[in-house]
Amino acid sequence: MTDLDLLVAGGTVVTPAGRRRAHVGVRDGVVVHVGPPVAAGGPTATCTVDATGLVVLPGGVDTHVHLMDPGSPEREDFPTGTAAAAAAGVTTIVEHTHGSPVRTVDDLRDKTAYLRERADVDYGLAAHAWPGRAGDVAALWAAGVTFFKVFTCTTHGVPGHDPARLREHLEATALAGAVSLLHCEDESLTGAAETLLREQGRTDGGILPDWRNRDAELVAAAVAALLVRRTGARATVAHVSHPEVAAYLAAERARGGALAAEGCPQYFLLREDEVLDAGALRKFTPPARARTDADEAEMWQLLRSGVLTHMSSDHAPSTLEQKRAGDIWNVHFGLPGLDSTMQLLLDAVARGHLSYEDVARVYAERPARAYGLWPRKGRIAPGADADLALVDPAARRTLRNADVLSKAGWTPYDGRSVGGRVVQTYLRGALVAEEGRPLRARGGRFLPGAGAVPGSS
Repeated sequence: MTDLDLLVAGGTVVTPAGRRRAHVGVRDGVVVHVGPPVAAGGPTATCTVDATGLVVLPGGVDTHVHLMDPGSPEREDFPTGTAAAAAAGVTTIVEHTHGSPVRTVDDLRDKTAYLRERADVDYGLAAHAWPGRAGDVAALWAAGVTFFKVFTCTTHGVPGHDPARLREHLEATALAGAVSLLHCEDESLTGAAETLLREQGRTDGGILPDWRNRDAELVAAAVAALLVRRTGARATVAHVSHPEVAAYLAAERARGGALAAEGCPQYFLLREDEVLDAGALRKFTPPARARTDADEAEMWQLLRSGVLTHMSSDHAPSTLEQKRAGDIWNVHFGLPGLDSTMQLLLDAVARGHLSYEDVARVYAERPARAYGLWPRKGRIAPGADADLALVDPAARRTLRNADVLSKAGWTPYDGRSVGGRVVQTYLRGALVAEEGRPLRARGGRFLPGAGAVPGSS
Protein backbone atom coordinates (compact mmCIF):
# COMPACT_ATOMS: atom_id res chain seq x y z
CA MET A 1 0.00 0.00 0.00
CA THR A 2 1.36 3.41 -0.96
CA ASP A 3 1.35 6.45 1.29
CA LEU A 4 -1.97 7.80 2.60
CA ASP A 5 -3.31 11.31 2.22
CA LEU A 6 -5.18 11.09 5.56
CA LEU A 7 -5.12 8.78 8.56
CA VAL A 8 -7.86 9.14 11.16
CA ALA A 9 -6.29 7.24 14.03
CA GLY A 10 -7.78 5.54 17.06
CA GLY A 11 -11.39 6.67 16.89
CA THR A 12 -14.46 4.52 17.49
CA VAL A 13 -15.63 3.74 13.96
CA VAL A 14 -19.38 3.14 13.74
CA THR A 15 -21.39 1.20 11.19
CA PRO A 16 -25.01 0.05 11.52
CA ALA A 17 -23.63 -3.39 12.45
CA GLY A 18 -21.48 -2.20 15.36
CA ARG A 19 -18.50 -0.17 16.48
CA ARG A 20 -14.78 -0.71 17.08
CA ARG A 21 -11.64 1.27 17.66
CA ALA A 22 -9.92 1.49 14.32
CA HIS A 23 -7.76 3.53 12.02
CA VAL A 24 -9.29 4.89 8.79
CA GLY A 25 -6.84 5.38 5.94
CA VAL A 26 -7.68 7.58 2.95
CA ARG A 27 -6.05 7.94 -0.44
CA ASP A 28 -7.32 10.04 -3.37
CA GLY A 29 -10.54 10.80 -1.51
CA VAL A 30 -11.46 7.15 -0.97
CA VAL A 31 -11.26 4.93 2.11
CA VAL A 32 -8.56 2.30 1.56
CA HIS A 33 -8.18 0.88 5.08
CA VAL A 34 -10.39 0.40 8.14
CA GLY A 35 -8.77 -1.60 10.91
CA PRO A 36 -5.81 -1.80 13.24
CA PRO A 37 -2.65 0.23 12.71
CA VAL A 38 -0.68 -0.95 9.72
CA ALA A 39 2.47 -2.89 10.66
CA ALA A 40 5.78 -1.11 11.07
CA GLY A 41 7.21 -0.14 7.74
CA GLY A 42 3.72 0.41 6.31
CA PRO A 43 2.51 3.59 4.66
CA THR A 44 2.85 7.03 6.16
CA ALA A 45 0.15 9.68 5.97
CA THR A 46 0.41 13.25 4.77
CA CYS A 47 -2.05 14.20 7.52
CA THR A 48 -2.75 12.21 10.70
CA VAL A 49 -5.71 13.08 12.93
CA ASP A 50 -5.74 11.72 16.47
CA ALA A 51 -9.36 10.62 16.96
CA THR A 52 -8.86 9.09 20.40
CA GLY A 53 -12.06 9.52 22.40
CA LEU A 54 -14.05 10.49 19.31
CA VAL A 55 -16.79 8.64 17.46
CA VAL A 56 -16.25 8.35 13.70
CA LEU A 57 -19.55 8.28 11.79
CA PRO A 58 -20.16 8.19 8.06
CA GLY A 59 -20.96 11.69 6.86
CA GLY A 60 -24.68 12.41 6.95
CA VAL A 61 -26.74 11.76 3.82
CA ASP A 62 -29.72 14.14 3.88
CA THR A 63 -32.02 13.32 1.02
CA HIS A 64 -34.77 15.93 1.51
CA VAL A 65 -33.36 19.45 1.19
CA HIS A 66 -34.65 22.68 -0.36
CA LEU A 67 -31.95 25.31 -0.98
CA MET A 68 -34.17 27.61 -3.10
CA ASP A 69 -31.31 28.17 -5.53
CA PRO A 70 -32.10 29.20 -8.19
CA GLY A 71 -35.62 30.42 -7.51
CA SER A 72 -35.75 32.11 -4.11
CA PRO A 73 -32.11 32.59 -3.04
CA GLU A 74 -33.15 35.28 -0.57
CA ARG A 75 -34.48 32.40 1.54
CA GLU A 76 -31.49 30.08 1.05
CA ASP A 77 -28.82 29.37 -1.53
CA PHE A 78 -26.32 26.61 -2.17
CA PRO A 79 -23.31 28.37 -0.61
CA THR A 80 -25.05 29.02 2.72
CA GLY A 81 -27.08 25.82 2.84
CA THR A 82 -24.18 23.51 2.05
CA ALA A 83 -21.93 25.38 4.50
CA ALA A 84 -24.53 24.63 7.18
CA ALA A 85 -24.57 20.99 6.08
CA ALA A 86 -20.79 20.66 6.26
CA ALA A 87 -20.59 22.23 9.71
CA ALA A 88 -23.26 19.82 10.94
CA GLY A 89 -21.50 16.68 9.67
CA VAL A 90 -23.63 16.22 6.53
CA THR A 91 -21.57 15.45 3.43
CA THR A 92 -24.23 14.53 0.86
CA ILE A 93 -27.61 16.11 0.14
CA VAL A 94 -30.35 15.63 -2.41
CA GLU A 95 -31.90 18.97 -3.25
CA HIS A 96 -35.01 20.22 -5.00
CA THR A 97 -36.31 23.76 -4.99
CA HIS A 98 -39.97 24.50 -5.59
CA GLY A 99 -39.25 28.04 -6.81
CA SER A 100 -37.44 26.81 -9.92
CA PRO A 101 -38.45 23.18 -10.33
CA VAL A 102 -36.56 20.77 -12.57
CA ARG A 103 -39.16 19.48 -15.03
CA THR A 104 -37.13 18.78 -18.17
CA VAL A 105 -33.68 17.54 -19.14
CA ASP A 106 -32.78 21.11 -20.13
CA ASP A 107 -33.77 22.31 -16.64
CA LEU A 108 -31.44 19.74 -15.11
CA ARG A 109 -28.59 20.67 -17.44
CA ASP A 110 -29.01 24.37 -16.67
CA LYS A 111 -29.13 23.78 -12.93
CA THR A 112 -26.01 21.61 -12.80
CA ALA A 113 -24.13 24.26 -14.80
CA TYR A 114 -25.35 27.02 -12.48
CA LEU A 115 -24.33 25.13 -9.35
CA ARG A 116 -20.71 24.47 -10.28
CA GLU A 117 -18.43 25.67 -7.46
CA ARG A 118 -21.40 26.71 -5.29
CA ALA A 119 -21.45 23.72 -2.92
CA ASP A 120 -19.42 22.66 0.12
CA VAL A 121 -20.80 19.10 0.04
CA ASP A 122 -21.72 16.61 -2.66
CA TYR A 123 -25.26 16.78 -4.00
CA GLY A 124 -27.84 15.02 -6.09
CA LEU A 125 -30.77 16.82 -7.69
CA ALA A 126 -34.42 15.78 -7.79
CA ALA A 127 -36.99 16.55 -10.46
CA HIS A 128 -40.57 17.61 -9.80
CA ALA A 129 -43.26 15.35 -11.22
CA TRP A 130 -46.05 17.28 -12.94
CA PRO A 131 -49.53 15.81 -13.35
CA GLY A 132 -50.03 14.62 -16.92
CA ARG A 133 -46.32 14.58 -17.76
CA ALA A 134 -45.40 11.02 -16.89
CA GLY A 135 -43.86 10.78 -20.34
CA ASP A 136 -40.95 12.93 -19.11
CA VAL A 137 -39.87 10.40 -16.48
CA ALA A 138 -37.61 8.15 -18.56
CA ALA A 139 -35.55 10.97 -20.07
CA LEU A 140 -35.07 12.75 -16.74
CA TRP A 141 -34.07 9.51 -15.03
CA ALA A 142 -31.52 8.78 -17.76
CA ALA A 143 -30.24 12.36 -17.46
CA GLY A 144 -29.30 11.79 -13.82
CA VAL A 145 -32.00 13.02 -11.43
CA THR A 146 -31.87 11.27 -8.06
CA PHE A 147 -35.63 10.95 -7.60
CA PHE A 148 -38.96 12.51 -8.53
CA LYS A 149 -40.76 14.69 -5.99
CA VAL A 150 -44.51 14.12 -6.17
CA PHE A 151 -47.23 16.08 -4.39
CA THR A 152 -50.72 14.71 -3.84
CA CYS A 153 -51.95 18.23 -3.00
CA THR A 154 -51.11 21.57 -4.57
CA THR A 155 -48.38 23.05 -2.37
CA HIS A 156 -45.61 25.63 -2.91
CA GLY A 157 -47.20 26.33 -6.31
CA VAL A 158 -46.60 22.76 -7.47
CA PRO A 159 -49.82 21.01 -8.60
CA GLY A 160 -50.96 17.88 -6.83
CA HIS A 161 -51.52 14.43 -8.30
CA ASP A 162 -54.91 12.81 -7.84
CA PRO A 163 -54.83 8.98 -7.59
CA ALA A 164 -55.21 8.50 -11.36
CA ARG A 165 -52.32 10.82 -12.16
CA LEU A 166 -50.25 9.32 -9.36
CA ARG A 167 -50.76 5.86 -10.82
CA GLU A 168 -49.60 7.12 -14.24
CA HIS A 169 -46.47 8.55 -12.69
CA LEU A 170 -45.70 5.43 -10.67
CA GLU A 171 -46.20 3.18 -13.69
CA ALA A 172 -43.70 5.31 -15.61
CA THR A 173 -41.14 5.16 -12.81
CA ALA A 174 -41.58 1.40 -12.49
CA LEU A 175 -40.77 1.01 -16.19
CA ALA A 176 -37.74 3.29 -15.92
CA GLY A 177 -36.47 1.87 -12.62
CA ALA A 178 -36.78 5.30 -11.03
CA VAL A 179 -37.71 6.23 -7.46
CA SER A 180 -40.09 8.88 -6.10
CA LEU A 181 -40.48 10.91 -2.91
CA LEU A 182 -44.18 11.37 -2.16
CA HIS A 183 -45.65 14.29 -0.20
CA CYS A 184 -48.94 12.84 1.03
CA GLU A 185 -51.89 15.06 1.92
CA ASP A 186 -55.32 14.58 0.37
CA GLU A 187 -56.30 17.74 -1.48
CA SER A 188 -60.04 17.30 -1.12
CA LEU A 189 -59.73 17.10 2.67
CA THR A 190 -57.29 20.00 3.03
CA GLY A 191 -59.39 22.03 0.60
CA ALA A 192 -62.63 21.45 2.49
CA ALA A 193 -60.93 22.33 5.78
CA GLU A 194 -59.46 25.51 4.30
CA THR A 195 -62.85 26.64 3.00
CA LEU A 196 -64.45 26.20 6.41
CA LEU A 197 -61.61 27.89 8.31
CA ARG A 198 -61.59 30.89 5.95
CA GLU A 199 -65.36 31.24 6.23
CA GLN A 200 -64.87 31.41 10.00
CA GLY A 201 -62.34 34.23 9.52
CA ARG A 202 -59.60 32.30 11.30
CA THR A 203 -56.03 33.63 11.11
CA ASP A 204 -54.64 32.14 14.32
CA GLY A 205 -51.90 29.53 14.40
CA GLY A 206 -54.43 26.90 15.39
CA ILE A 207 -55.62 26.65 11.80
CA LEU A 208 -52.57 24.52 10.93
CA PRO A 209 -53.53 21.19 12.54
CA ASP A 210 -57.15 21.66 11.42
CA TRP A 211 -56.25 22.62 7.84
CA ARG A 212 -53.44 20.12 7.21
CA ASN A 213 -55.16 17.53 9.32
CA ARG A 214 -54.24 13.97 10.28
CA ASP A 215 -56.92 12.38 8.11
CA ALA A 216 -55.66 14.23 5.02
CA GLU A 217 -52.18 12.81 5.49
CA LEU A 218 -53.39 9.32 6.37
CA VAL A 219 -55.78 9.03 3.41
CA ALA A 220 -53.18 10.19 0.89
CA ALA A 221 -50.41 8.03 2.35
CA ALA A 222 -52.60 4.91 2.38
CA VAL A 223 -53.65 5.44 -1.25
CA ALA A 224 -50.09 6.20 -2.35
CA ALA A 225 -48.69 3.15 -0.57
CA LEU A 226 -51.29 0.90 -2.21
CA LEU A 227 -50.47 2.30 -5.65
CA VAL A 228 -46.73 1.91 -5.11
CA ARG A 229 -47.24 -1.78 -4.39
CA ARG A 230 -49.74 -2.36 -7.19
CA THR A 231 -47.56 -0.67 -9.83
CA GLY A 232 -44.30 -2.28 -8.71
CA ALA A 233 -42.77 1.17 -8.26
CA ARG A 234 -40.19 2.26 -5.67
CA ALA A 235 -40.98 5.24 -3.46
CA THR A 236 -40.54 6.96 -0.14
CA VAL A 237 -43.36 8.64 1.73
CA ALA A 238 -41.92 11.93 2.94
CA HIS A 239 -42.04 13.40 6.46
CA VAL A 240 -44.25 10.80 8.15
CA SER A 241 -45.75 12.79 11.00
CA HIS A 242 -47.38 10.23 13.29
CA PRO A 243 -47.50 6.49 14.06
CA GLU A 244 -50.80 5.74 12.33
CA VAL A 245 -49.37 6.76 8.95
CA ALA A 246 -46.24 4.72 9.66
CA ALA A 247 -48.38 1.66 10.40
CA TYR A 248 -50.16 1.84 7.04
CA LEU A 249 -46.82 2.11 5.23
CA ALA A 250 -45.38 -0.82 7.18
CA ALA A 251 -48.41 -2.94 6.26
CA GLU A 252 -47.97 -2.25 2.54
CA ARG A 253 -44.24 -2.93 2.84
CA ALA A 254 -45.04 -6.28 4.46
CA ARG A 255 -47.24 -7.07 1.44
CA GLY A 256 -44.28 -6.50 -0.87
CA GLY A 257 -44.34 -2.77 -1.56
CA ALA A 258 -40.92 -1.20 -2.21
CA LEU A 259 -41.73 1.59 0.18
CA ALA A 260 -39.56 3.64 2.52
CA ALA A 261 -40.84 5.92 5.29
CA GLU A 262 -38.98 9.14 6.06
CA GLY A 263 -38.89 10.74 9.49
CA CYS A 264 -37.88 14.32 10.31
CA PRO A 265 -36.88 15.70 13.75
CA GLN A 266 -39.80 18.12 13.90
CA TYR A 267 -42.25 15.22 14.18
CA PHE A 268 -40.37 13.87 17.18
CA LEU A 269 -39.40 17.01 19.09
CA LEU A 270 -41.89 19.78 18.34
CA ARG A 271 -45.35 19.69 19.83
CA GLU A 272 -48.66 20.23 18.06
CA ASP A 273 -49.74 23.10 20.33
CA GLU A 274 -46.57 25.15 19.82
CA VAL A 275 -48.18 26.68 16.74
CA LEU A 276 -50.70 28.45 18.99
CA ASP A 277 -47.96 30.72 20.34
CA ALA A 278 -45.25 30.50 17.66
CA GLY A 279 -47.59 30.85 14.68
CA ALA A 280 -45.72 30.97 11.38
CA LEU A 281 -42.50 29.78 13.03
CA ARG A 282 -44.23 26.41 13.28
CA LYS A 283 -45.85 26.56 9.85
CA PHE A 284 -44.74 23.45 8.03
CA THR A 285 -46.77 20.67 6.49
CA PRO A 286 -47.76 18.15 7.59
CA PRO A 287 -47.63 20.07 10.88
CA ALA A 288 -46.30 18.76 14.19
CA ARG A 289 -48.49 16.00 15.62
CA ALA A 290 -46.75 14.93 18.85
CA ARG A 291 -48.61 16.09 21.94
CA THR A 292 -46.75 14.37 24.76
CA ASP A 293 -43.36 12.88 25.64
CA ALA A 294 -44.96 9.46 25.13
CA ASP A 295 -45.80 10.41 21.53
CA GLU A 296 -42.17 11.40 21.01
CA ALA A 297 -40.92 8.14 22.52
CA GLU A 298 -43.17 6.17 20.18
CA MET A 299 -41.69 7.94 17.16
CA TRP A 300 -38.14 7.13 18.30
CA GLN A 301 -39.17 3.49 18.74
CA LEU A 302 -40.53 3.40 15.18
CA LEU A 303 -37.21 4.75 13.94
CA ARG A 304 -35.14 2.28 15.96
CA SER A 305 -37.22 -0.65 14.73
CA GLY A 306 -37.07 0.33 11.05
CA VAL A 307 -40.77 1.11 10.61
CA LEU A 308 -39.51 4.63 9.89
CA THR A 309 -36.64 3.76 7.60
CA HIS A 310 -34.49 6.88 7.66
CA MET A 311 -34.24 10.54 8.67
CA SER A 312 -34.04 13.76 6.68
CA SER A 313 -34.19 17.41 7.61
CA ASP A 314 -36.79 18.62 5.06
CA HIS A 315 -34.73 21.81 5.22
CA ALA A 316 -37.07 24.49 3.83
CA PRO A 317 -35.95 27.78 5.37
CA SER A 318 -37.31 31.28 5.50
CA THR A 319 -35.87 34.17 7.46
CA LEU A 320 -37.63 35.53 10.54
CA GLU A 321 -38.60 38.59 8.53
CA GLN A 322 -40.15 36.43 5.81
CA LYS A 323 -42.02 34.35 8.39
CA ARG A 324 -43.46 37.56 9.85
CA ALA A 325 -44.34 39.18 6.52
CA GLY A 326 -47.99 38.06 6.38
CA ASP A 327 -50.67 36.15 8.20
CA ILE A 328 -50.58 32.42 8.88
CA TRP A 329 -52.27 31.66 5.56
CA ASN A 330 -49.79 33.49 3.37
CA VAL A 331 -46.29 33.08 4.83
CA HIS A 332 -44.04 30.30 3.56
CA PHE A 333 -44.31 26.75 4.78
CA GLY A 334 -41.16 25.13 6.13
CA LEU A 335 -38.41 25.09 8.75
CA PRO A 336 -34.63 25.28 8.65
CA GLY A 337 -33.09 21.92 9.52
CA LEU A 338 -29.66 21.29 8.02
CA ASP A 339 -27.93 23.00 10.93
CA SER A 340 -29.67 20.83 13.50
CA THR A 341 -30.71 17.37 12.25
CA MET A 342 -27.43 15.54 12.87
CA GLN A 343 -27.09 17.32 16.21
CA LEU A 344 -30.57 16.24 17.28
CA LEU A 345 -29.80 12.64 16.35
CA LEU A 346 -26.62 12.77 18.43
CA ASP A 347 -28.67 14.18 21.30
CA ALA A 348 -31.13 11.31 20.88
CA VAL A 349 -28.17 9.01 21.53
CA ALA A 350 -27.23 11.02 24.62
CA ARG A 351 -30.84 10.75 25.87
CA GLY A 352 -31.02 7.00 25.26
CA HIS A 353 -33.48 7.00 22.36
CA LEU A 354 -30.95 5.87 19.73
CA SER A 355 -27.51 4.31 19.45
CA TYR A 356 -24.68 5.60 17.27
CA GLU A 357 -25.31 2.53 15.11
CA ASP A 358 -28.86 3.80 14.59
CA VAL A 359 -27.54 7.20 13.52
CA ALA A 360 -25.22 5.57 10.97
CA ARG A 361 -28.15 3.57 9.65
CA VAL A 362 -30.91 6.19 9.49
CA TYR A 363 -28.87 9.24 8.43
CA ALA A 364 -26.29 7.59 6.18
CA GLU A 365 -26.71 4.00 5.02
CA ARG A 366 -30.47 3.74 4.54
CA PRO A 367 -30.98 7.00 2.66
CA ALA A 368 -27.92 6.26 0.52
CA ARG A 369 -29.35 2.85 -0.34
CA ALA A 370 -32.85 4.21 -0.97
CA TYR A 371 -31.66 6.64 -3.64
CA GLY A 372 -28.85 4.77 -5.36
CA LEU A 373 -25.97 6.60 -3.66
CA TRP A 374 -24.68 3.40 -2.04
CA PRO A 375 -21.96 2.03 -1.88
CA ARG A 376 -20.10 5.23 -2.70
CA LYS A 377 -21.91 7.16 0.03
CA GLY A 378 -23.30 6.28 3.44
CA ARG A 379 -20.59 3.96 4.79
CA ILE A 380 -17.05 3.79 6.14
CA ALA A 381 -15.45 0.93 4.22
CA PRO A 382 -12.73 0.41 1.61
CA GLY A 383 -13.90 1.76 -1.73
CA ALA A 384 -16.32 4.31 -0.29
CA ASP A 385 -15.83 8.06 -0.45
CA ALA A 386 -14.00 9.23 2.67
CA ASP A 387 -16.96 11.21 4.03
CA LEU A 388 -16.53 11.31 7.80
CA ALA A 389 -18.10 13.08 10.77
CA LEU A 390 -15.92 13.05 13.91
CA VAL A 391 -18.07 13.39 17.02
CA ASP A 392 -17.16 14.28 20.60
CA PRO A 393 -19.70 12.22 22.56
CA ALA A 394 -18.97 14.06 25.82
CA ALA A 395 -19.62 17.55 24.48
CA ARG A 396 -22.69 19.54 25.39
CA ARG A 397 -23.97 22.70 23.78
CA THR A 398 -27.04 24.89 23.58
CA LEU A 399 -28.61 25.44 20.18
CA ARG A 400 -28.93 29.15 19.46
CA ASN A 401 -30.31 31.26 16.65
CA ALA A 402 -27.03 33.16 16.59
CA ASP A 403 -25.12 30.01 15.59
CA VAL A 404 -27.30 29.09 12.62
CA LEU A 405 -25.37 29.18 9.34
CA SER A 406 -28.41 28.81 7.10
CA LYS A 407 -29.72 32.07 5.66
CA ALA A 408 -32.78 31.49 7.85
CA GLY A 409 -30.79 32.72 10.84
CA TRP A 410 -32.99 30.90 13.35
CA THR A 411 -33.90 27.43 14.57
CA PRO A 412 -37.09 26.10 16.16
CA TYR A 413 -34.80 24.47 18.73
CA ASP A 414 -33.31 27.75 20.01
CA GLY A 415 -32.33 27.33 23.67
CA ARG A 416 -32.35 23.52 23.61
CA SER A 417 -29.44 21.86 25.45
CA VAL A 418 -28.06 18.92 23.49
CA GLY A 419 -25.41 16.25 23.91
CA GLY A 420 -22.68 15.22 21.48
CA ARG A 421 -21.12 17.41 18.82
CA VAL A 422 -19.55 17.07 15.39
CA VAL A 423 -16.04 18.51 15.72
CA GLN A 424 -14.69 17.77 12.23
CA THR A 425 -16.25 16.95 8.86
CA TYR A 426 -14.36 15.41 5.95
CA LEU A 427 -15.64 15.30 2.37
CA ARG A 428 -13.75 12.78 0.26
CA GLY A 429 -10.87 13.04 2.72
CA ALA A 430 -10.71 16.86 2.73
CA LEU A 431 -11.50 18.79 5.91
CA VAL A 432 -14.55 20.96 5.15
CA ALA A 433 -15.61 22.05 8.66
CA GLU A 434 -14.14 22.17 12.15
CA GLU A 435 -15.75 23.02 15.50
CA GLY A 436 -18.91 24.23 13.80
CA ARG A 437 -17.04 26.46 11.35
CA PRO A 438 -17.28 25.61 7.63
CA LEU A 439 -14.14 26.15 5.58
CA ARG A 440 -16.26 27.10 2.55
CA ALA A 441 -13.97 25.22 0.17
CA ARG A 442 -16.71 24.82 -2.48
CA GLY A 443 -15.48 21.33 -3.32
CA GLY A 444 -18.91 19.72 -3.56
CA ARG A 445 -19.72 17.77 -6.71
CA PHE A 446 -22.90 16.84 -8.53
CA LEU A 447 -23.78 13.15 -8.13
CA PRO A 448 -25.68 11.81 -11.15
CA GLY A 449 -28.54 9.53 -10.11
CA ALA A 450 -28.63 5.76 -10.36
CA GLY A 451 -30.32 5.81 -13.77
CA ALA A 452 -27.86 8.21 -15.38
CA VAL A 453 -26.79 7.29 -18.90
CA PRO A 454 -23.50 8.92 -20.02
CA GLY A 455 -24.19 11.70 -22.50
CA SER A 456 -27.92 11.96 -21.71
CA SER A 457 -27.73 15.29 -19.85
